Amino acid sequence: MMNKQKFIDKFMAAFVLLAMFKIIGIVAQLFHESFWSVIGTLIIFLIVAFIILMVIAALKDKEQNERNSRRKGAAGGNFYLETSLFDRIRSKYEELAEKYIAEKDYKKAAKVYMNLLQDNYRGAKTLENGLFYNEAAAVYLKKLKNKSDAASCYEKAKQYKKAIDLYKDMEQKEKVGDLYKEINDLQNAHTYYQMVADDYTTNKQMVKASLVYRKKMEKTEEAQKILLKGWEEDKDAFNCLNNYFANIVDVKKLETEIQDLYAKTPDYKKIIYLDAMKHEFKKDPELQSITRNIAYEIIAEKVGNRSEIVNELKHFNPDDEVILKDISRFKTGRNKMFRN
Repeated sequence: MMNKQKFIDKFMAAFVLLAMFKIIGIVAQLFHESFWSVIGTLIIFLIVAFIILMVIAALKDKEQNERNSRRKGAAGGNFYLETSLFDRIRSKYEELAEKYIAEKDYKKAAKVYMNLLQDNYRGAKTLENGLFYNEAAAVYLKKLKNKSDAASCYEKAKQYKKAIDLYKDMEQKEKVGDLYKEINDLQNAHTYYQMVADDYTTNKQMVKASLVYRKKMEKTEEAQKILLKGWEEDKDAFNCLNNYFANIVDVKKLETEIQDLYAKTPDYKKIIYLDAMKHEFKKDPELQSITRNIAYEIIAEKVGNRSEIVNELKHFNPDDEVILKDISRFKTGRNKMFRN
């Protein structure tokens, strides 16, 4: 359409130009003037006319600029007026939403937030607070793209399969396992729990892996194996050993385990074992004898290189004031020996 119009405009311009030359020729014949003489007169006339038109256009531009300036001033006033009006309207909508909430009409309040105030998040939260979990989940998911809050709402609504799908998308494996367990799908639950335990093991978080085995999967033996692995491979050794002992309820069995593990403990880890014995000593009176003996043995072995280790004796003799004096005399005598 535009190309056609341009063609027409060019055609008309050419036609008018030819017509003007024809008229000039006729005028020249009528007034017995040469063609070029008439052309010269016409050019002078056009120049004068062009100058006059430029002056008129400049005056019009000046007038238009003044009008625009006045309009801008008026527009500034209108802006503040419109802003004030907008704030009043918004305030009224807020009051209306609060009124609906006070009346426990959460759906109407949510509509005010979403449709009138353009606040989808508060709309979703209002629905959630009103226990309209499915509706809230839909808003979280479709309007806010918030999978986490949507999954939480589906879970509250007991829409477990929808929640599971969202938690899978977010790679929250333990949560997926929990929800499968909630619907008694233990096979899938254990599949996801195993993934979690494997991730913890890969990251050398053996205690966390053991908790998944023991509390989520109810596999106490697997939990103990992973803790023993952590102790043996120096992956958070102290906490692994401490939790390993804590999981043994039978005192006689625990006493045996303490002795057996100490027998296999390498020299560089005996200080860690000594720290663990402090906890076991306090646990049960039946364990005090074995833990004290192990402590004495470790202290006797290490005192030559680190005299401060004798301070550990007080943890295994809390009510013996004499031993504190013995420790003091030992340290004093050792210091005198080094000074001499």
